Amino acid sequence: MKKPANTEETLQAAPERITGAQAIIRTLENLGVTDVFGMPGGAILPTYDPLMESNLRHILIRHEQGAGHAAEGYAISTGKIGCAIVTSGPGATNTLTALADANLDSVPIVVISGQVATNFIGTDAFQEADVIGAAMPITKHGFIVREAKDIPARIVEAFHLANTGRPGPILVDITKSAQNEMLDFVWPPVMDLPGYSPAHEPKEDEVVAAATLIAQSQKPVFYVGGGLVRAQAAHLLKDLVAITDIPVVTTLPARGAFPDTDPHHLGMPGMHGSVPAVGALQRADLVISLGARFDDRVTGNLDSFATRAKVIHVDIDPAEISKLRHADAPIVGHLLPVLESLKQQIPLAYKEHGKPNLDNWWSFLNKLKADYPLGWAEPTDGMLAPQYVIKRISDLTGPEAIYVTGVGQHQMWSAQFIEFGNPGSFVSSSGLGTMGYCIPAAMGAQVGNPGTKVWAIDGDGSFQMTNQELATCVINNIPIKVALINNSVLGMVRQWQTLFYNSRYSNTVLSTPGQEVPNFLKLAEAYGIEGKRVYTEAEADEAIKWALSVNDRPVFIDFRVSKDSQVWPMVAAGVSNDAIQYARGIAPEWDEEI
Repeated sequence: MKKPANTEETLQAAPERITGAQAIIRTLENLGVTDVFGMPGGAILPTYDPLMESNLRHILIRHEQGAGHAAEGYAISTGKIGCAIVTSGPGATNTLTALADANLDSVPIVVISGQVATNFIGTDAFQEADVIGAAMPITKHGFIVREAKDIPARIVEAFHLANTGRPGPILVDITKSAQNEMLDFVWPPVMDLPGYSPAHEPKEDEVVAAATLIAQSQKPVFYVGGGLVRAQAAHLLKDLVAITDIPVVTTLPARGAFPDTDPHHLGMPGMHGSVPAVGALQRADLVISLGARFDDRVTGNLDSFATRAKVIHVDIDPAEISKLRHADAPIVGHLLPVLESLKQQIPLAYKEHGKPNLDNWWSFLNKLKADYPLGWAEPTDGMLAPQYVIKRISDLTGPEAIYVTGVGQHQMWSAQFIEFGNPGSFVSSSGLGTMGYCIPAAMGAQVGNPGTKVWAIDGDGSFQMTNQELATCVINNIPIKVALINNSVLGMVRQWQTLFYNSRYSNTVLSTPGQEVPNFLKLAEAYGIEGKRVYTEAEADEAIKWALSVNDRPVFIDFRVSKDSQVWPMVAAGVSNDAIQYARGIAPEWDEEI
């Protein structure tokens, strides 16, 4: 269907003769983009010239992967579309990790890459790469633009695709010759997306069927995924919980979608989830999946996951419905209208079928909450407990902040011990598990939320992959607060080596005592960042309070924590969630009578 980019009633302005490069910038401005992350190079250089006169704030990053992750952090924390601009060849291929990351986590970003001139394509020209072909499996869609006249429409289509239907990353590859050509710029351009008609409104009979199952259930649980955050529908989940009294579990990308302080919240499910959250799914008679995809890190052994339960599966992507777990009541649609419809239908279903008494269900769940709270074993090596550090960051900062993590043990501890209250307040690489994600993503979150405190909680392994973006933060006055959870090892891999490889620590030691490679305080100092090193609990509180008092520049804290601290609870890969270990060698006692 061909239609104007915004509304069919919009009148097109008279054509203006400009270059393709000018059209790129003008289109971004007209779409309401205010911030972009990028780095110039030969094939995108024409676009960087009109950027100088633009109202766009361009953040010059130090590595193109950082531009992609910054766009992700911006998108997750603001609900807007993140944008990056890079050059051809290695510039574009450096964004592939971020594109793959955004694809698995359904994050709406648009990456605009330069490409060699149209007549050079296919000649192995300098810095030529088939980035569209390389990105095809890891993006929602990609465009290659060879003529200037197509630039406005393709960019508008990219932004439309990124944030409609199931959100995701879009790559727009624009040749240098197209950037240099002239075109008649008309706004709005006409989109041409034949066959693209994502579901939005749910079917009434599907909602009625789901409401009936809820009314007939004695042990229901809301299983909430990152799709609820992307849909900006967290307020409606609160309404449904108030109506139904049903407990809630929130997956890693959904942390913050439902307040941790609400007694209906059982925590995070899955491999390192809480015992109440895992137990609720395993003993439920109805799992209500909202924007979740039954990922293996949640389900464990799929054949043994929630075997007693019927499933209501709500998702905007019909390909996810019954892909891994059969849906007894599928609903395809955007979560906003779906949850609004459920708000209307559930009371009607209660009137017809009666409202179930969930007292026995809550008695079981509350006992799990009382018997198996999250906690940790104090280290025996005299080092800090990383869980203590992260909990104190949360306690002293509060739920209004944004917390960004890298990938590893510190990521799981952050998900467990930070008290979240708002959607979009937890930014992490969930599906791809990308080490190096934290610093650039925190940078993007801070740019998108300039008045908010942003903590970058990173591991010393993950941090060393993208710490060059600290230079970007300093030069652009992006005041992130970096908490380095430094145990001198690749912690999560080492935990698996401890548990499953007879403590054979093959290539997981990053720095031996006395080496200080690198000396992180000196590294921070080299970037012009003031830092502190922390060894004790008293020093931890003092350093966190100091970091919270500094809001005009980035700060850095090197927390020295025990390398032997582990993430618990844990479900080993490939086993049933029933086999969850509360701590090493300690399994929950399940009450079969509910």
